[in-house]
Amino acid sequence: MEIKRLDAPFGCEVLGLDINSGVSKDDYLQVRAAFEAHSVVVIRGNPLSDETQIAFSEMFGPCEKTLKGNPAAGSVFARQSNLDIATGDRIPADDRRMFYQKANMLWHADSAFKPRASLCSILSARIIPSEGGATEVASTRLAYEALDTPTKAKIDPLIAEYSLVWSRGLIGYEFNDEERSTMHKVRHPLVRENPANKAKSMLIGAHAMNIRGWDQKEGLELLNYLLEHATQPEFCYSHNWQEGDVLIWDNRACVHRATPYNANAEKRLMQRTTIGDVSDEAFDREAVAA
Repeated sequence: MEIKRLDAPFGCEVLGLDINSGVSKDDYLQVRAAFEAHSVVVIRGNPLSDETQIAFSEMFGPCEKTLKGNPAAGSVFARQSNLDIATGDRIPADDRRMFYQKANMLWHADSAFKPRASLCSILSARIIPSEGGATEVASTRLAYEALDTPTKAKIDPLIAEYSLVWSRGLIGYEFNDEERSTMHKVRHPLVRENPANKAKSMLIGAHAMNIRGWDQKEGLELLNYLLEHATQPEFCYSHNWQEGDVLIWDNRACVHRATPYNANAEKRLMQRTTIGDVSDEAFDREAVAA
């Protein structure tokens, strides 16, 4: 197995790893070290089954259950697809399931809106369109490092508030009462330190709705400034998918977004597992209903 840096501001590629044949503890530890160091890990040529993806994901930690609203709600998968899960047919463009997924094109960190924030996401490419549909990732670690000292001192102690109801509302999507009953408004530190290497990063993106104790207009101004700063080209990587690709990103240190493809003419099926961060710092014990 070989680990090679991407031709990008951050990230790495793992060569010579066959996830479907089983991943040894030693191989996992090498992948985990690369993940901690580089924030994004690309593994190509690994067309995964659901069972294989779950087994690999559980090496990183416990898989989250997906909330209501996503087409795969209740499972450990977040399904990013224009295909009906029951029939395999393309979902009409005006279907509520496609409207829900439009928010994936906003910069965000997966599960920032949950009482237990996420460690990482693992996305596998099952069916990809002939063009479009890239996933863009921005390093909030590199972005934090580039901030001036006064700004770092200002944001280091802040606690931010996050909500899925808020972020979906940015595109005009509304949850019904049953869906909303599973959701929370949560608080997490805006700046986190990676315990493996002490690198600091920011938990920002569309799910972030305010700074605790601040007027919301003032809080959003700061959060929007930090997001605009973090998504400059010098902090970004764009992953152009090939079938069988596996992409791992650190939700503590990255934001990401989907990009458009022709969903009316092409098929796309991506399966994402999201792994919870088991550290005490990642858990909001005072989460309230959304």
